[in-house]
Amino acid sequence: MITIITNKEFSTGIETSERADGRAFDELRPIKIEAGVLNRADGSAYLELGGNKILAAVYGPRELHIRRLMQPNRAVLRCRYNMAPFSVDDRKRPGPDRRSVEISKITSEALSPAVFLEKFPRSTIDVFIEVLEAEGGTRCAGITAASVALADAGVPMRDIVVSCAAGKANGQVVLDLSEIEDKEGEADMPIAIMPRTGEITLLQSDGHLTSEEFEKALDLAMNGCKKISEEQKKAILGRYG
Repeated sequence: MITIITNKEFSTGIETSERADGRAFDELRPIKIEAGVLNRADGSAYLELGGNKILAAVYGPRELHIRRLMQPNRAVLRCRYNMAPFSVDDRKRPGPDRRSVEISKITSEALSPAVFLEKFPRSTIDVFIEVLEAEGGTRCAGITAASVALADAGVPMRDIVVSCAAGKANGQVVLDLSEIEDKEGEADMPIAIMPRTGEITLLQSDGHLTSEEFEKALDLAMNGCKKISEEQKKAILGRYG
């Protein structure tokens, strides 16, 4: 799903100015990724990005018993994104809500192009993403962690998908929006890519961006993805290297 709204007057900030958390406009929050953190999952990963703490687990490929979901020539990649009730300041109501269902769907769509699903007909690969603490950008962090968990499970992949967001806050196009920037900013644009080819598997845009701002945000997000991709590789090498 791509939504671009460009009907607001263009405004810019000073790119060298610091943000509320002290970062430059093109700076990521501190990031940490660890692979293989759960013994009972086929693959798993833990990710911290700023104040986000995300746990991802993968089970499969395994037989799919729900006939109406079964695909005769490929596996089904099912994703479940969930925010723990204690992950936010105001206690979240347990169980899936509309936002969680939407993010689960787009996560599956972002990851599927990278997985050789055709190698496992009539099967399922289940991905579970648990947000333990949330601080803006959890869908991107979840996709990034889930991709590492898929690699840890030994699922054949064309590439390891990585996700990052850029957007506009205080009139300035910035990388990796914090929670405050996400809630109070003018625009948010999460993307996911396969770094080797640069193929975009997810692009959403929520808010008001001119064409020039959109191009700048896309460049920032692509560069952010490449930086995070290096951390993904380190996590996998740290597990198996």
